[in-house]
Order: sequence, then C-alpha cells, then structure tokens
Amino acid sequence: MIRPALALAAALVATAAPAQAGEVYAGVGLPGVLVGYAHSLSPTITVRGDFATLGSRSERSNEEGITYDTKASFSRTGLFADWFVAGGGFRLTGGVTFNRLKADMHARGDGTNFQIGDVSVPSSAADRLDVKIEYPKVTPYLGIGYGHQPDSGWGFVADLGASIGKAKVSETHSGPNFSLVSQAEVDKEMAEVRDNVAKFKAIPQITVGVNYRF
Repeated sequence: MIRPALALAAALVATAAPAQAGEVYAGVGLPGVLVGYAHSLSPTITVRGDFATLGSRSERSNEEGITYDTKASFSRTGLFADWFVAGGGFRLTGGVTFNRLKADMHARGDGTNFQIGDVSVPSSAADRLDVKIEYPKVTPYLGIGYGHQPDSGWGFVADLGASIGKAKVSETHSGPNFSLVSQAEVDKEMAEVRDNVAKFKAIPQITVGVNYRF
C-alpha cells in the first residue's frame, strides 16, 4: 500500500508547483516506526506521505470470563498537508490515513464452563468463539506538529494527532455446545467487548523523529 500512496503524493507535487525542497524523514512512537517523504509547495505549505507500522503481536487475555488467544496487527499509510501558520516550525496538519488495524480473538473449548452472556456453557475441544475487531480502512486525520518546513540539512520533526474512526466488532461461534447458545446471549457477550472497544474513537499519533532536506 505504501508505494501507490507515495506515488500519489509525488504526482500531486509534480502538478501543483515547481520543484522546491524535498525531504526524507523517519520517526518512532505511535503508530510505531515510520518513514516518509515530504515536499514543499511554498514557504507555508508542505505535502507528504509516510508509512508506519507496529508490526503484529500475539497474547492471551481474559475478557468477561473467556480466555482468548489474540493476534493484533497494525500498519498505516498516510497522505498529509502541513500549513505553517506562523512562519516558523509549528504547523497544522490534515490528511487521510489508509489503515490495517485489526485484532483476531479466538476462544477454544477446553472442557471447562464458559460464561457467554448470562449463561454458563460446558465446552468441548470442538467449540469455538471467534471475534474480530477492525478499524476503518480509510480515516481522516487531524493534528498539530513541528518540522517539515523548507530548510536544508538535518532537522527535528514531531506530530500529535489522530485518525478519526470507530472499530467494528463481529463474531462467529460453532461447536456442539456453543451452537446451542442463543444469539441473544452471544450479543450480550459481544456488547461487553464493544463497550471496551468504544472507548477508543480514534487512532492516536504521537511521534518524534528526524528529517533531512536536500
């Protein structure tokens, strides 16, 4: 996904203005490690594109009495425009991010009782409950920051902002015991998961890094 996004940013630069200072940059924080390219259209406007990733991780967690094996992964590509409102390094940033942020949660029967909604259900090795949490693939971005102004040489960059969007929760369940649980009880269980996810209405960005202008 990074290649078409950066190609689009380069095309916007080529058609919008004569060549100004180009820049490569890298940073760390949330959402992970990032690399990008920026180009100044004027002393007050810079456009850029970058790719960030946290990679993937697996862990075991307990949600409302059910033990899940969870695998989460996150990466995103962003296209941004920076406006240097005061003529210095401080800027306002707007743009769009293309996200791959999801978590797959798998619960497997182990012979014990599982609490699903308000009922306790015996489980077998053939019983399974799978939950997927996924943020929107495309979200608007708003933020503030420092850096990417049209100077030459090395510099410092920082960003504080968020991609705005809420996650969607879906589930499937199967097996000789879990398939007998009413959908109403499963919906109660999922409501508890959704309540936890609903606390996060945006994907934050808090990053610091360095850039080099040429």
